[in-house]
Amino acid sequence: MAVEPVLALGRVVKQFGGRTALSGLDLTLRAGEVYALLGPNGAGKTTTINLILGFLKADAGEVRVCGIDAGTDPIAARARTAYIPEHVALYPGQSGLENLRYFATLAGLAIDRAEAETHLAAAGLAPEAWSRPASGYSKGMRQKVGIAIALARKTRLLLLDEPTSGLDPSAAAAFSGTVRAAAERGTAVLMATHDLYRVREMADRVGVLAGGRVAEEIDPRRYAHTDLERLYIARLSGAVT
Repeated sequence: MAVEPVLALGRVVKQFGGRTALSGLDLTLRAGEVYALLGPNGAGKTTTINLILGFLKADAGEVRVCGIDAGTDPIAARARTAYIPEHVALYPGQSGLENLRYFATLAGLAIDRAEAETHLAAAGLAPEAWSRPASGYSKGMRQKVGIAIALARKTRLLLLDEPTSGLDPSAAAAFSGTVRAAAERGTAVLMATHDLYRVREMADRVGVLAGGRVAEEIDPRRYAHTDLERLYIARLSGAVT
């Protein structure tokens, strides 16, 4: 018996006025898989995320999260989804641990300090930072708190929007490990990015978004970085058929 995908987009079309952002996008994602949606600014990556979250509704096609139609029941779809934007907003006067417990409470969860610390450790945040005010956190540290919140909520789908943008190489490498660890625990991860280097570390599959659809699907581990870059540029220019 086939296992239902955590995320399924079928022939999705989205237009804004006279501009077509997505023109028949197909994408599936299963538990424990990391999928990188790769494309330049304006390719439709953020539009895709907003459709999955139910903030936008497709003009045609369907978006399903754990079998739930995100267009007709966005609240139920979002309950199964965690979203970490490019810039994670935390309450600056509260510690990472306090932020985690607060956002868990907003999601209807009551977690004690020990459980919160378990999630922060799993997300890769150093123990000495757990009780420090978030005002002193780097971008990478804030993202790790975001991952910890997702782990606390036990969502089946994790959405990441440009997660490595602005991170130094060490922080980006650490974040890559955190994402892989989340996938190994069974979370399905969709990452919108244009960071070719990091997708080779994190992703099981890469979808090149061009012309409003996935123009090429790639196993990044089959290519050296320079070959992946060449293939990506060629697909965007229409040279790959």
